Amino acid sequence: MLINALCEYYDELAKDGKVVPDGYSAQAVHYIISLTSDGKIDSIIDYRIKSTYEDKKGKVKERFDPRIVILPQRTEKSGIESNTIEHRPLYIFGLNFEKNEFTPDDKTNKARKSHEAFVKSNLEFIDGMDSPLINAYRNFLLNWIPENEVNNPNLISLGKEYKNAYFGFCLTGYPENLIQNEPQIVNKLSSNVLDETSDDEHSAQCAVTGKEHPIARIHNKIKGIVGGLASGTVLIGYKTSAGCSYGNEQSYNSNISEEAMKKYTEALNSLLSDKKHKTIIDDTTMVFWATGGSANDDCCDLFNSFFNDTVNLDEDDKMDKAQTNQMLYDTFKLAMEGRLTRERLSDLTGVDEKIDFYIVGLKPNSSRLALKFIYRRRFADILFSIAKHQEDMYITGSKRPVPFWMLKKELVSPKASNPIIDSSLLSALFKSILYASPYPNYLLSTLVTRVKTDQYINTTRAGAIKACINRQSRALNKKEELTVALDINNTDQAYLCGRLFAVLERIQEQSALPAKLNRTIKDAYFSSAASKPSLVFPKLLTLSQNHIKKLNDGNKVFYSKMVQEIIAKIDGEFPDTLMLTEQGKFMIGYYHQVQAFFDKNNKEEN
Repeated sequence: MLINALCEYYDELAKDGKVVPDGYSAQAVHYIISLTSDGKIDSIIDYRIKSTYEDKKGKVKERFDPRIVILPQRTEKSGIESNTIEHRPLYIFGLNFEKNEFTPDDKTNKARKSHEAFVKSNLEFIDGMDSPLINAYRNFLLNWIPENEVNNPNLISLGKEYKNAYFGFCLTGYPENLIQNEPQIVNKLSSNVLDETSDDEHSAQCAVTGKEHPIARIHNKIKGIVGGLASGTVLIGYKTSAGCSYGNEQSYNSNISEEAMKKYTEALNSLLSDKKHKTIIDDTTMVFWATGGSANDDCCDLFNSFFNDTVNLDEDDKMDKAQTNQMLYDTFKLAMEGRLTRERLSDLTGVDEKIDFYIVGLKPNSSRLALKFIYRRRFADILFSIAKHQEDMYITGSKRPVPFWMLKKELVSPKASNPIIDSSLLSALFKSILYASPYPNYLLSTLVTRVKTDQYINTTRAGAIKACINRQSRALNKKEELTVALDINNTDQAYLCGRLFAVLERIQEQSALPAKLNRTIKDAYFSSAASKPSLVFPKLLTLSQNHIKKLNDGNKVFYSKMVQEIIAKIDGEFPDTLMLTEQGKFMIGYYHQVQAFFDKNNKEEN
């Protein structure tokens, strides 16, 4: 399904002229080498795009991103082999940058060999061509001597940026005219593509198109995968004999034609190079796209807003981000009011509900890309499922939608310097959101553990615990037990224990006023009270009698009555042990009661 979907997406891109022509590849370029007519470097022009963004702390920062240019097809081999119109600094300049200085020497002479390969292959390619820029390029190839250029001021100005930068070529005074766009070079490249034939052509029925075509022996590499090789990683490849059959070697075993291979690899690389179609979930790179031309970007903007916590502040993107955030908020509001339908959702987003949406998760392993998941759903169904997720997550105190990244953040300790979340949990959580199915049990267990360990429960954690428990009940055709706000009629024993704990904590805090306690009963007993109420609450009730004595008469009556009303609903004695789901109910009871006190204070102040 994946290869076929990518080929169809390629055809859509081709109609809009958004794909790289055969024989070319898209390449990031940071700097342009401006050449004089005699082949000397006049200057090195910064070709990067400056933009600003907000980090996780809300600070505005600058970044410089390379431009994507179309260059002749890049080499896929790992050894020394130069490209036509080279972009790599080691090949172009033949110099290493080590210890803040340039040198042509290294143990393997790789820099020298790379530059020699570059000079030889490019002189052969431009042989017989004549134009001011091509002649300047030829002079550069003939006259650049690496060992004489270790102190070149243009390279020194780059400093440490040199090693990871890629370059283009232009003639001084014409920075917009890059050498790969010279008509003579374009014509020769086009001729080479037409004349190119495979020495070991192997024809068979393509598994994608169903037609008889030459089969691809080696598949092009996929770039832009987090954790993958900088040079790229193949999605389909056969290296060991165990994967081969019927005497076929390498990717002849996959029966994917050259045409289909070029389509799917080009389409996937195009998606991975565009921030609107890509996001990272820990060690998994997720790409997504919609079928249907112009609707594609709108769908991806909406979907991406749910996952990404970074905001690009370019003027156009800033407007798009504000609009999509408002759209998500309006969707969230409708869901909270119980007025969300697929028809309303379609009107609100302006997205055709029949559009198909693909979501693919990729992760590199030792030799190939691993496909972690692939989902295909109607985009309206996906939005509806996300809205249902927001509805289930909603709890008193919520003021905005809870995107995926915010929920993910609450699954680790806020003090963790290197937060790691089980990738299987994130995948299962993502799927449950996408299909509005019960959340994984591991999610509830992780949230409960975090609250007990951190002794901290906020709106996101409380909403997620409530959502886990309610979806479990819904899946079993039971009545949902947990409401959005405090439910004084809820007689669940765990919920009542949580409420009682919040009241006892409140009594302790009120007894200390106007001073603020450094340590409350929550700091000492919350975790054990959530697990073993019968062991903890007798002690807490005894302590509360001392605290109540310090209150004024009005508060004595108010809090004593509240404690009595809650205890009256407990069945004779406190539960001995609370299991996982019951501990979650305890925490929601605690949160609801604390939030009720908070709301009461706000009303009194107003």
